[in-house]
Amino acid sequence: MYEGGRMPYSLTTKASQKSKQLWEGDESSGPSSTPQRRFSLSSLGELNYRPSNLTRTTSLTEEEVKHDLSTPKVTPTPSVTSARVERLVRERQLRRSGSCYTLGDEVDAKSEVLGGNGGMVGGSGDRMGEWWAATEPQSSHSKAGAHTDNYESSRNLNDKIHRSAQRLLVVANRLPVSATRLDGDKWDLQLSAGGLVSALLGVKQIFETRWIGWAGVSVHDERGRASLTEALALKGCVPVFLDDDTVDQYYNGYCNNVLWPLFHYIGLPQADRLAATRSLDSQYAAYQHANKLFAQVVFSQYQEGDVVWCHDYHLMCLPQELKTLNPRMKVGWFLHTPFPSSEIYRTLPLRSELLKAVLTADLIGFHTYDYARHFVSACTRILGLEGTPEGVEDQGKLTRVAAFPIGIDPERFIQALETEQVKLHVKELLRFFAGRKVMLGVDRLDMIKGIPQKLLAFEMFLEKNPEWREKVMLVQIAVPTRTDVHEYQRLTSQVHEIVGRINGRYGTVTFVPIHHLDRSLAFHELCALYASTDVALVTSLRDGMNLVSYEYVACQNFKNTEGVLVLSEFAGAAQSLGAGAILVNPWNIREMYIAIEEALKMSDEERKERHRHNFTHVTTHTAQAWAHNFVSELYDTIVEAELRTLNEPPNLPVDSAKESFLNSKNRLLVFGFNSTITATVEAPRRDQIKESKLGLHPGIKECLGTLCSDPNTDVVILSGSKRDTLEEVFGGFNIWLAAENGMYLRDLIGKWMPTMEHLNMDWKDSVQLVFDYFCARTPRSFVEKRETSLVWNYKYADLEFGRVQARNMLQHLWTGPISNAAVDVVQGQKSVEVRPIGVSKGAAIDRIVFEIIRSKHPSSSQTPNIQFDFVMCLGHFLSKDEDVYAYFDPDNAFDRDNRCSNGKLERNLDRRLSAKSCDRASVKNNKSSVVRTKTYPLFSPDRNGAHSSASHSRSNSFKEGSIYQYSDRDIMGDLVNVSPETYISCAVGKKHSSARYYLDTVNEVVSFVKSLADACPCEMESQDQSLPSVS
Repeated sequence: MYEGGRMPYSLTTKASQKSKQLWEGDESSGPSSTPQRRFSLSSLGELNYRPSNLTRTTSLTEEEVKHDLSTPKVTPTPSVTSARVERLVRERQLRRSGSCYTLGDEVDAKSEVLGGNGGMVGGSGDRMGEWWAATEPQSSHSKAGAHTDNYESSRNLNDKIHRSAQRLLVVANRLPVSATRLDGDKWDLQLSAGGLVSALLGVKQIFETRWIGWAGVSVHDERGRASLTEALALKGCVPVFLDDDTVDQYYNGYCNNVLWPLFHYIGLPQADRLAATRSLDSQYAAYQHANKLFAQVVFSQYQEGDVVWCHDYHLMCLPQELKTLNPRMKVGWFLHTPFPSSEIYRTLPLRSELLKAVLTADLIGFHTYDYARHFVSACTRILGLEGTPEGVEDQGKLTRVAAFPIGIDPERFIQALETEQVKLHVKELLRFFAGRKVMLGVDRLDMIKGIPQKLLAFEMFLEKNPEWREKVMLVQIAVPTRTDVHEYQRLTSQVHEIVGRINGRYGTVTFVPIHHLDRSLAFHELCALYASTDVALVTSLRDGMNLVSYEYVACQNFKNTEGVLVLSEFAGAAQSLGAGAILVNPWNIREMYIAIEEALKMSDEERKERHRHNFTHVTTHTAQAWAHNFVSELYDTIVEAELRTLNEPPNLPVDSAKESFLNSKNRLLVFGFNSTITATVEAPRRDQIKESKLGLHPGIKECLGTLCSDPNTDVVILSGSKRDTLEEVFGGFNIWLAAENGMYLRDLIGKWMPTMEHLNMDWKDSVQLVFDYFCARTPRSFVEKRETSLVWNYKYADLEFGRVQARNMLQHLWTGPISNAAVDVVQGQKSVEVRPIGVSKGAAIDRIVFEIIRSKHPSSSQTPNIQFDFVMCLGHFLSKDEDVYAYFDPDNAFDRDNRCSNGKLERNLDRRLSAKSCDRASVKNNKSSVVRTKTYPLFSPDRNGAHSSASHSRSNSFKEGSIYQYSDRDIMGDLVNVSPETYISCAVGKKHSSARYYLDTVNEVVSFVKSLADACPCEMESQDQSLPSVS
């Protein structure tokens, strides 16, 4: 890929015929009005897709921006979401059936569409802009340009009607044009082509494209901005205006001096002064500011259904800004440079912020699988997220990451070779090169292009092969870039020195081995040079893709003796053209010299076979296919995300939950501990020492104390932590504590009791040996010893290595110490836990609720007639422990999946449920009926004290002086009487859950609990008593 938006030739397009098209709007729309895009889903089999007429192409004023940003964002209701999913699924079916994106209905000849290359949309009245065509192809690096008026005559006014195409907003740092201001308000526009422009030339048949970016010039007056906006609108472009300081710090500073070197493995500049650190901070602030400006302009152009395609490292924060403005916007981001390995990327300050911003996009694309793998690895190692084969997953949200190798438009080069101008130039070159083999290099004069290494390899070849000294020559085109930067000036001097030395040593009066040009070539000259040479040398030290190799292959097909491609393995193109090219390591000068010798001496048959492989790839993997594949994948990703969203729990309705809480008489609040109400240390700076001593979140202590003081509210902390840990944190609260997944319960007076007895723990010592073995071989992992379980935790270790070790550990466990043991192995996100069969939070919850109710009547001779009429269960539980949600659920999660049969539950239910429990679970029609299942612990003594694991025997209570024991549980009936309105199950930070609702962070939990505490009746009574009396 040509970084920096520059190529060694100009991009000249041919004007397409002008077409007409109806844009369906309101009947009352006047000439200046803008009809709106509408969607109507008449049925599952019919989709009417109606794009709007035009949107403005002028930039927003500050007032307009404020108005747009202040517009409230509407959260789609479930019905709206469902309809949207149906529409997206239908669109995907149409694309796959060959309809692509032409989903429009009728067309109307009243509005004009100028269908130039790229299908760009203008914004002047009812006319839409087009790409203009120059009569003569020119170099994008030359001084030649054309005035805006010169292109007006190239418009073809044919009235051919086309169906409406999907709108594509292409957002890049630079527009495909460079603007120079003339006298007054006139502008000189030059088509400054780059690899991105070249790649998107042929997508006009699929997309209606609009370009958004910086025009390369600073315009300070409003009149100049308006005139430039109008001129660019005719070319389908929308400008983003940046001031000089922003350009200097954002583009020249953070983009070119920080991100670009880092992504090409050059490394960050060494700071020797504190001012350099401050400068880096200001550059990043300018980078964020520039991305916000881009987002505002994109938002002003956006219409419902548009696809926004962000490009390159200049706009890594843009997806986040766009999603903030409109969460439903379809956003893709593509990187045209390499993405470094995580070990290189992690040296970047503010590394996490950029990764998080990019991850808000729906689809992230790279040129090669290696770059995509590096990105996923960086997200895993730095952010601690889950890497999957599909992409990166964060709390249930999947960001798709994939490789989309870019291509070129080969027909453009093939057709150019048929022109008389190119044929004439080819004859002249062949006459000049007669009797010699010619090697070609076309590069920007850049540090990553490996030009010095290429010259040194050629020098070694001439030194080792004296018979070739006047029979081979190298033509090197080196397009100057960033000539004002000291490093590039030094590189230029180094290249000139090597060229002079080789020519002086091996040249003669009539011949020099190297023809070096410090300039670009016109397009027809470059095509002729491609077609006339025998070997192409691409020796990039690190390159995103490098399309020179593609262009060379496209221009070799007409020859009888095809050329040979020598390609650096560090160029992205090596993964695509490696089958037909000679791959080399540009750092190995000897290897490159041998490759040059092999290419020059290669037989015609091998040349043909290699070229056939490469030419087939170049002509099938075109730029159009690249763009089509990316956008099609983006649509599929959005459809899959919407389908996943339908199965995810909604956010907790705080107001209705608070109202149900107030209207109830006996309340039960069950909280998890870790990742629910604890203070957190932000990743990736997770401190093992600090986290091991974490306590309650500071904001929840007071409100939790308020809830515990309410006589009608019982609060339970249900955790996998040890008893002493919970005692240390909650010792001062009037609260029930259930430690080790509910196996130990502490009542309000501080007395602990087991909820399950006589657990078989014979396996513990052998499992401990396995855990210690892997702990010693996995740095920063540790073993947590509990009374009823063992946990090996690797959350502080390298995650990828930890997952590998966890898989190996499971194999050791199942084939060794637990092969015949009655245990469960619970694999958490970053842990492996071994516990006895039947130990879970759901298994213990019935006993916990029983003890709470019995404590209210410890010595009564009558059956307690107390039922909880409001229950909230809130936590971040392992999947195995989520049966606690099902215990309370009045809609009965068991029956909802229709898994009850023969007294057993096939899914999400412990095998210890009795037949009676499942019979009761079948009562489902009455939503407010009390449906309660009972789970009795395994491996507990029966009434005679004998150990029995086959029957539902129940252990006695350990509360002295109590009338009722847990063995008398049946006579107490149902302990909970809740309806769907008075039962709340909520997962924290875990969207793949059986809970009814969802909260994202601990801070949201704290805010919700605080609202309950403020509404607590006891709190309100205390406030009323504190008011002075009025006599």
